Amino acid sequence: MNADVAFHAMFLLLGTFLAAVSQVMLKKAAMRKYDFVLAEYLNPLVIFAYVIFVGTTLLGILAYRGIPLSMGPVLEATSYFYVTFFGVRIFGEKMTRKKWIALGLILAGICVYALGV
Repeated sequence: MNADVAFHAMFLLLGTFLAAVSQVMLKKAAMRKYDFVLAEYLNPLVIFAYVIFVGTTLLGILAYRGIPLSMGPVLEATSYFYVTFFGVRIFGEKMTRKKWIALGLILAGICVYALGV
């Protein structure tokens, strides 16, 4: 992988990470009780989460200018690791055997792509 591809791949990885952070923010906001329906959507946490989503879209556009199209879904698959980590650490979700197997298969797929097999 040349330096230009690696540089653009970092944009996509950053965007994927920020999208996971944004999802956590939206879930945190959804767990709160609001006095009226409009407050569910017009509170600072939700608005900032959607601003981050717009930013991740822009990062994706920049990333796809310099990486092969086949690399995009592989890099975006890293989101499963971020979401799982946040789910366990922030929301106290439990890791089951099936979740570990699923993450292992995702990691194996990423490695197969990286090795060019």
